[in-house]
Parts: sequence; structure tokens; C-alpha cells
Amino acid sequence: MNELIKTSFISEPLPLGFRWSAVRAGIKSSGKPDLALATCDTPAEAGVMYTSNQVVAAPITVGRRHLAATGGKVRAVIVNAGNANCATGEPGIEACHKSCVAVADAFGCVFDEIFPSSTGIIGVPLPVEKLVAAVPIAKAALGSQSESAEAFATAILTTDTKLKVAQETFTIDGKTVNLFGCAKGAGMIGPQLVPHATMLVYIFTDLAACSAHLTAMLATAVKTSFDCISIDGDMSTNDTVLLLASGKSGVAAEDDAVPAFEAALQRVCDALAYKIVDDGEGVTHVVTLDISGAASNEDALAIAKTIATSPLCKTAWSSADPNWGRLLAAAGRAGVPFDAGQVQIAIGGLPVFEFGVRAEAFDEPATHAAMNARAYTIAIQMGRGPGRAHFITCDLTHEYVSINADYST
Repeated sequence: MNELIKTSFISEPLPLGFRWSAVRAGIKSSGKPDLALATCDTPAEAGVMYTSNQVVAAPITVGRRHLAATGGKVRAVIVNAGNANCATGEPGIEACHKSCVAVADAFGCVFDEIFPSSTGIIGVPLPVEKLVAAVPIAKAALGSQSESAEAFATAILTTDTKLKVAQETFTIDGKTVNLFGCAKGAGMIGPQLVPHATMLVYIFTDLAACSAHLTAMLATAVKTSFDCISIDGDMSTNDTVLLLASGKSGVAAEDDAVPAFEAALQRVCDALAYKIVDDGEGVTHVVTLDISGAASNEDALAIAKTIATSPLCKTAWSSADPNWGRLLAAAGRAGVPFDAGQVQIAIGGLPVFEFGVRAEAFDEPATHAAMNARAYTIAIQMGRGPGRAHFITCDLTHEYVSINADYST
């Protein structure tokens, strides 16, 4: 794994009521911190969304059971990196259960109040004894300062090379509400989350809100953020977005606080989603697809996803090749009707295709130069419909192949 490159820092104040830590449990072969622990002074209310893959990891199965049993309350979160604990059968469920019991025993609460997550290789038994042995050390290391939050955010990473964090604050009636979010994910990123490398996202806030309201607000924020990104189009078995609210700010999710919180939550999710793609395995170009003029938003999203996951489009982007024909062909197989004679395509603001033919102003060298930028936008006007989609994706490079060809060995 590449050495971690810090591109952001965590500032204070952080959401009240939470503490974080990270330790070395011996799961990662690199020997780096691989057990992350987050706790709330009193049980937090939780909103959560999981992968819609029908094959799910043990911690998702266990986490669902726990949230159902507690009515959406969470006392602590335990995350291990380096092992997905997926396709491990009943022993995987039991291992997850043991890790939750160890944390519950450490904090004197019921094990249903522990929320588990795992990320890493699929199909390898989880050495849970290592996690259990590390729990007391992680508890002793807990802190509420930025260094502790950063340790948590770093320990959850696998093939990531950059720390992925985002923060927001807002004030209502003289009281401040804080949000802190962290994420991991660099490969196996093609999320499609539903309310019931892998992408793991943890968002902490000191707003006071119930589990059902948090889940509803999270679902809205996820729809245009994490559900609108792709690195390789592969949907993970472990994808999780967890929103925890301690209520310690003294501000309740009512009246003016609701739109203020929803806007702040959207900004956190948008920022983390972009950072995941920007740190994708082998990524050299981040491409924003701006689809407009489709018959509906659903049609626009279908076109965006088809282009975003097209190997031909992605490899063209890796060499800054302005191959608009691949874009048009991918749109054509998205399964939605449109008239190619109405389509207009611009890359980096430069016209390449208009109304059925190559744009008269198409300048291949200039477009190639625009595509050499780290980030640029491909705008596709499908027609005159109201449908729009904003989707963030990336190129496909030799480095991505190298990382994933040897991942399990």
C-alpha cells in the first residue's frame, strides 16, 4: 500500500459526546493501526444505510440485528481493517458477535449497542482473538480531541493513500451544532445504498434527533453523493454509511435546525464522496459527468452510470483521449430512449459533438490538453427534457490493474 498522504486536517470543536481511538491489532499485514473505536458517552441515535448487494459481510448482518434490537441506539462502533469478514459463514457471524461482546464488556453495556464494521479481503477467516485482545488498549487510548479523531479516520483505511475527512458547523439560537465525517474507499467502489475496497463512512454530530429522522435525512444526502460516484463499478459487500447523533449540542432536529442540518450533512457527504473518487486506486483523472436534457432524472442517471463504468471510456480518459464516440456509444446502451441528433457533448468546456455529428469547432489538441487536467467535466445535453444527473467517476489505469491483480497474494 502506498504511504498515507495527508491532504487535510481535523479542526476543533468536534461533535460533543464522542471519543475516538485506534490501535494495532495485527489484522493488517503492514502492521499499521487496524482497529478503530468510536464511543458515545450515552447511547447515540443512529441512521444507517448499507450496500444493496445481496451478498453481505457478517458485520452488516450483525449490525442490522443490533439496530433492530435497540431501536437505533449505538454506544460504540468497532471497525477492523484488513479483513472484510465476508463469505466466512457462521464462524464469521460468531467472530463479529465476539468482538461486539468484548466492547460491550469494556463499557458495561449490552452487546446490541455495539455497531461493527469490517473492510479488507473477502473470504478469509477473521482472527477475532486479535480484536478482542486489542479492545482494552483501544479503550485506554480514547480521546475527544482532533488527534484521536484522526487516528480513527486513519485506521479504517486500506489501499487508500489519503485521509478522507469533512467537517461542518452551524448555529441555531446561539447554540452550535458540529458534524465530523470520515470515510475510506479507493477500490470496489460502485455504491448503491439502501436504508436497511469497500466504502465505509462514519458521520458524527451532536444534534438531537431520533433514529428514523436521521435515516431519512441521510437517505436524501446519500442519493446525490455516495450513490453518484464510481471508481470501478463494483458494488462492495460491506458498504456502510453510519450517522450518529449524541444530542449534546442542545439543539433538536426541529424548526430551522432541520434545513440547516440537512444542508450541512449534504456538504459533508458531497465532500467525502469526491475524496473517495479522487483517491481511487491508480486514479490520475477525476471526471464529473453532467448529464442534462434527459426525459427524467432516472434516465440521466442511467446514462451517467453507463458512461462512468465503461472500460472503453475510462481507458480513454487515462490517456486524455477525446474519444467522444465512446461516450455516445455508452449512452446509447444505457437502456433509455433519446435522439442522438439532439445530443451535444462538451469536454472541459470544449464542444466535441453536436446534433448528430462531430462539432464544427472540435479542436482535438485543445481538448486533449483539457483532459490532461487532474479534474474536468464532461457535459452531455441529451435533448430538451427536464432530467439531470451529476456523477463523479475516474479513469482506469495500469496501476489499478496491478493493485487488484495481486490483492489477495
